[in-house]
Amino acid sequence: MLNTEAPSVNHTGLDLYPTTQLVDAFIDDQFNAIRAVSLAAAQIAAAVDAAAPRILAGGRLVYVGAGTSGRLGVLDGVELLPTFSWPNERALSLLAGGKQAMFVAVEGAEDDADQGAKEIQQLGLTANDVVILIAASGATPYVLGALQAARQAGALTIGFANNPDAPVTSQAEIGITLDTGSEVISGSTRLKAGTSQKVALNSFSSALMVRLHKVYGNLMVDVKPTNVKLLRRTVALTMHATGRDEAHCRRILEECDFHVKTAILAILNNISVAAAHQKLLACGDDLRLALLSKP
Repeated sequence: MLNTEAPSVNHTGLDLYPTTQLVDAFIDDQFNAIRAVSLAAAQIAAAVDAAAPRILAGGRLVYVGAGTSGRLGVLDGVELLPTFSWPNERALSLLAGGKQAMFVAVEGAEDDADQGAKEIQQLGLTANDVVILIAASGATPYVLGALQAARQAGALTIGFANNPDAPVTSQAEIGITLDTGSEVISGSTRLKAGTSQKVALNSFSSALMVRLHKVYGNLMVDVKPTNVKLLRRTVALTMHATGRDEAHCRRILEECDFHVKTAILAILNNISVAAAHQKLLACGDDLRLALLSKP
């Protein structure tokens, strides 16, 4: 029996718990999710280091999963645009059952290995693409079909699973095991297994974006201001990085369509927005390098 399917020996009387104890049981078990991710930190770091040069060379991130795992992949991918201005066409998601499975379970979709392979093949993968395969059991046929097709295309494959020695981790180029064990509700991997996947994916993609120069210090300098809150954030970030007043920062931001990197470089180097833009391009969009380079 898989660890994730084994009944918990700690909560055999769960349905008899008073409500406070019941809630505490669910919360306390989540700490085991963080512990499992922490134990996999070295593998997550290896995945970041392997993915970064491929993505810098123009590759795409492709998330593949079914059910909760697939939905968490979708979530991680779509949030890269507002946070890091990462283009949607370079963060793709394949969810067993298609887009409708994001909201309504599509029974049997996860059991179709051929469909997983077919959907990967339709993407026309290259060696620069990075395919992230997520399955709590580690043996979901749809995900394994996609994995084999991705490997045949020469893409980097990174497998996440919540059971040791799972096919998705052993067959991927880089395997990341998040050994969360049994769930408070037996087999319900939307609980701490899902939490561990969310933390691991978030850590992987965020670290990758730092390696892609999307962060300066710990500032989100490639944020895309798609709403009023984020527009205000661009102003606050620029003020923090430059020490200049709001009016000055807002004026420069307006000149560069609220691109924080460009505004910071223009202000700190006392150059025009156009010159700052060109300098960033010459430095591979690396703000720190641009600030240190000679005029």
